[in-house]
Amino acid sequence: MNNISDLIERYLKKMLAESIQDFIEVQRSELANRFNCVPSQINYVLTTRFSTGRGYIVESRRGGGGFIRIVKVPLDQRVDLILDISNMIGDSISQNEAAGLIRRLLEEELITKREARLMLSAMDGSILRLNLPARDQLRAMILKAMVVAVLRE
Repeated sequence: MNNISDLIERYLKKMLAESIQDFIEVQRSELANRFNCVPSQINYVLTTRFSTGRGYIVESRRGGGGFIRIVKVPLDQRVDLILDISNMIGDSISQNEAAGLIRRLLEEELITKREARLMLSAMDGSILRLNLPARDQLRAMILKAMVVAVLRE
């Protein structure tokens, strides 16, 4: 069963897929009206589903003609891909950010479903039994190692 956040995410990703550019521009109030929700629901979706970790940049302009620009960061050049992903991961990454990045790699067909499941399992906080920030730092190191192992030829 889909919730409103899933529907909004799917709608925006469909718009991105159909866009001839790597970005779309939408108005928060129009989206809220379209999905019969409050604008804060749109903010929630943008924050949780279109984060940098998932491979998106969200720019917001407020005011009468304000808009939200969602940019899909291209991951199509394998030569720089590992460096780009390592930069996205950084020195520390939360479980949600790691899961978002793994889903993006799967969406881009850079990894298989099986590889994604393995990576998600290794990112689980219940497996990495450390306190923060050490847990997020260890998660970042493991994820970088997995990305390098999977993507190098």
